[in-house]
Amino acid sequence: MERAALIMFVAMSLIPLGDSAGKLLTSAHGVSPLWVASSRFFLATAMIAPFVPHGTFALLRNWRIWLRGLILAMGITCIQMALRTEDIANVFAAFFIGPLISFTLGALVLREPITGLRAVLIACGFAGVLVVVRPGFGGGAGLLWAVAAGSFYGLFLTATRWLAGAGSPVALAFTQFGIAALALLPFGLANLPPATTAVAGLTVLSAAGSLLGNLLLLYANRIAPATQLAPLVYFQLIAAVALGWAIFGALPDALTWLGLALIVGAGLASARLRG
Repeated sequence: MERAALIMFVAMSLIPLGDSAGKLLTSAHGVSPLWVASSRFFLATAMIAPFVPHGTFALLRNWRIWLRGLILAMGITCIQMALRTEDIANVFAAFFIGPLISFTLGALVLREPITGLRAVLIACGFAGVLVVVRPGFGGGAGLLWAVAAGSFYGLFLTATRWLAGAGSPVALAFTQFGIAALALLPFGLANLPPATTAVAGLTVLSAAGSLLGNLLLLYANRIAPATQLAPLVYFQLIAAVALGWAIFGALPDALTWLGLALIVGAGLASARLRG
């Protein structure tokens, strides 16, 4: 378990690192969020292609595979829109509405059981997201993009469970990246950034951080039970706060800390119930 936990900590740091690179592209270099999202999927597809197992392309005959890839494309585009104007810690806090939506959809669509206590924890986590976003009470408008991104992520998690066993983790990762890259290609080409060394480097870092983080997450789930790893997903919030301070000099305000506490507390308690 110690090895899996270490892998999880690295993975949960790489994902917000990739998004920090995306934020630098959009906020400091004026790059379109559509380019960031499009290039991320294109490069991720190219990076993972040499490791794709035999029979992967047969998965593309399944319409649910296409739906899952399109959901991911919309989610990543939304989070890049949010990162253009909002602090990364706030964006990740609002984004964590995703697991709450996934729990709810799991009960309504996949008929997964939800106890009364689980419902209370979902409500507490949702309250934490509202405290961070503060709709109509001073929260940044860009955080609504983060909520949309988290909502798409919740749909993506549900679709992933819906497709459990359809293919290997690498095969499913390749199809999701490839479909998203194809869907966003016209938008990326329409928003080509200036060809500078800084933009090229940050574009590669954005794609590599996200890809490596997600691949390590898949690997960790192969060597340890998901119920033991689930609480470690919330390390993304800690990493996002640390990166936001180190790179952008931004720390959450008091209300955001309260929202973070509610989100993490509800998530950890819910993961404990699954264990």
